[in-house]
Amino acid sequence: MNIDLSREATEYGRQVLRALEAAGGDRLVQQAEEEPDRREKFVAPVLAELGAWELDVRGSADELEAAAAVCRAAGYRALAYPVAERLSRPADLDADGLLVVGANAPAGAVADLDLRWVAVTLDGERSHALALPRSSPPRHSAFVADLDLTRIDGGGAADAVLGLVLPCWTLLGMLDRAIDLTRAHVVVRTQFGRPLSAFQAVQFQLTDAEVERGGVEMLAKYALWSLRGSPADALADALALRLAALEAAQTVFRVAHQLQGATGFCDEAFLSWLSRYSQPVRRLPLGLSATRDQLAGLVGRRGLTGLFTDADDPHGRPTW
Repeated sequence: MNIDLSREATEYGRQVLRALEAAGGDRLVQQAEEEPDRREKFVAPVLAELGAWELDVRGSADELEAAAAVCRAAGYRALAYPVAERLSRPADLDADGLLVVGANAPAGAVADLDLRWVAVTLDGERSHALALPRSSPPRHSAFVADLDLTRIDGGGAADAVLGLVLPCWTLLGMLDRAIDLTRAHVVVRTQFGRPLSAFQAVQFQLTDAEVERGGVEMLAKYALWSLRGSPADALADALALRLAALEAAQTVFRVAHQLQGATGFCDEAFLSWLSRYSQPVRRLPLGLSATRDQLAGLVGRRGLTGLFTDADDPHGRPTW
């Protein structure tokens, strides 16, 4: 089993990062808040020029990896645009994007976009989704809008898995950036005549955050493989990835804000924007407790399929 991204996908992700930097970099999310009606124009044409919207994420393993790299780059810049949701659009329906929603109060970060959406629940129920007018400015809502759903069918099980996995790559990109920003901060800031990075307590905190981030990266790669190589376990693996990503986000952003102090909550520091725009990814379609409950209900006493699972056991029980 090789779960590493291909060199082509990794390089594609680098090119996306460079293109986003040239298009405005960290200003992109700020421009989206300043001109919400134009937020699609700040991002979509850049990715279109790189062919991102043409990726066949369902038919090609290589292009699925490339899509994951795009989502990670989008997260690194905290783009106020549903990149993962557009890349995971259903293949058999006329739609621009896919939103995984909860059974109650469906919502998505799709306000102020003239796009056609399909919503899917974890049970595979698909619906046409219409974004209702948001009740608060982007500053407070992060472009999250309630959705009005019209049922289509119950054939969206595979859609739900893909729609869970790709946003986790977006969140991974956000964790990458939070670690980078914090590392840069503790190197240049001094206390008692020494850089913060020289203090053992700071080193321990950063190490804890990096361990959490690295674990999410490995699970994100495994979930991509599971989508193609183990479809029977894909939903459980996707939920396990989301659970790990949400837990890691708590640790990484806690450490980042603690070490950057009050400046990390000011608009002058990009950590503030990064942390704020991580909230829709972390809360929709399910928060931490609800994700844990869904995963526990799905795998029950069987547990997740792993390296020590008996291949002849149809229930995937681990063999000890």
